[in-house]
Amino acid sequence: MDADVFNMSIRKFLKTVGVHSQHEIEQAITKAIESGKLKGNEALPAKMVLTIDGVGLNVSFDGEVQLE
Repeated sequence: MDADVFNMSIRKFLKTVGVHSQHEIEQAITKAIESGKLKGNEALPAKMVLTIDGVGLNVSFDGEVQLE
């Protein structure tokens, strides 16, 4: 295994996940506020699940998305 290639691959994957996740969250929250489902001052529980096939990795990260 080439440690540098491995490290860069992980960083690239996490950057992609971060950028796309933020975009999806922003769109979902905006739509929910526009439809009246949310008021815009909530704190919403959030969960991210990371899985990697082949190594049996399945880990959850819990957090909160605050709108105000």
